[in-house]
Amino acid sequence: MSTTVPTAPPPGPAPTAPLVARTVPLDLDEARALLDVLPDAPARHLVSWIRRGEGVVGWGRAAAHTASGPGRFAELEDWWRELASRAVVRDEVDLPGTGPLAFGSVAYAAGSPAGGTLIVPEVVVGRRGGRAWLTSMSLGEMPGVPGLPESPPALPPRDVRFADGSRSPAQWAAAVAEAVTRITAGELDKVVLARDLEVSSADVIDIRWLLSRLAERYDTTWTFAVDGLCGATPELLVRREKGLVTSRVLAGTIRRTGDDGHDLALAASLARSSKDLEEHEYAVRSVADALAAHCSSMNVPEAPFVLHLTNVMHLATDVAGVLVDGASSLTLAASLHPSAAVCGTPTDVADGVIAELESMDRGRYAGPVGWIDASGDGEWGIALRCGAVDPADGSRMRLYAGCGIVAGSDPEAEVAESDAKLVPMRDALTGG
Repeated sequence: MSTTVPTAPPPGPAPTAPLVARTVPLDLDEARALLDVLPDAPARHLVSWIRRGEGVVGWGRAAAHTASGPGRFAELEDWWRELASRAVVRDEVDLPGTGPLAFGSVAYAAGSPAGGTLIVPEVVVGRRGGRAWLTSMSLGEMPGVPGLPESPPALPPRDVRFADGSRSPAQWAAAVAEAVTRITAGELDKVVLARDLEVSSADVIDIRWLLSRLAERYDTTWTFAVDGLCGATPELLVRREKGLVTSRVLAGTIRRTGDDGHDLALAASLARSSKDLEEHEYAVRSVADALAAHCSSMNVPEAPFVLHLTNVMHLATDVAGVLVDGASSLTLAASLHPSAAVCGTPTDVADGVIAELESMDRGRYAGPVGWIDASGDGEWGIALRCGAVDPADGSRMRLYAGCGIVAGSDPEAEVAESDAKLVPMRDALTGG
């Protein structure tokens, strides 16, 4: 059965017709990946949030809203709360990720024209703990239960080419050196500088191909897609589930060599590195302080662990707390953004340095990306290891990577680290 994906409705206030959501159990072969059910559709009509084979994917748009400026988070929150409060729900599964669901991504900077978007798909397919389900959503009428689409398999893009983005590696290294000078002078403690890479292809880029390769190679990350932004983030900004709030903080990175013995030695050196431990401490402190305003019984481990990914290793800390004020997962994400892991310390000073030295608009890179349900539960990551498909030309993308800069940072080493962080998307595009 072919699937037609509708065009998006224009953004605006919550629709007058109620959102109607129907969730039913789905007999989905355990050998079939969630990403394999996605139809062949433009990038902006597909959504994904999966990790280790579980999560949610979807397509189509039953409703959508965009917002911009400093109040973008609050506007999105208000729109979703109004829509969800009037929703008519028939949920036969009752698991996290069932019932009414919206996927979102929000620009890093308040002044970015990328703004923020919440999308309510027409169809969501999910899997958790061996159970699978399908949710249909529409405005005004109880939707039927559609069959899964039969679409041609995703194909890799051809003749992929990469070009420097806003700055060449040498220019970006000079910006890092300038940041180190300012940190040494005492203007700030840490700043995260990002660089971009332009991509062109002979074909329209099928993000189903990218998502499948990322999920296969980086199964410990969250493989995401929202409105043409896709990637595999290792950093969970916040999860809210039945009153428990958790956040995974990553800061401090070293590249893997592929030699297990050597990588273990590198992991030990990372865990002892004063430069990386300093960078990590700033990031953990910023997250813990932000969550403390909403949570009690906070658990902040004294020391990080080393998270091993396919191409790099990170210092990581899992922060947890018990929600006390009813804040939704999107509100929690807003209170955490921007953390020191993507901005720096102090936040206002670091943000100013970013605007001055990066010479580019981050768009939705380093902003929150994830999903929220009708109760406010949900999961939001930081949009890292990612790229954005050009909405005007589906054969073009822009990739992003960033590094935390502190007093001990070496510009050439930071260029190498940023190259390592670009590897997941580059390999997904080229078949490497």
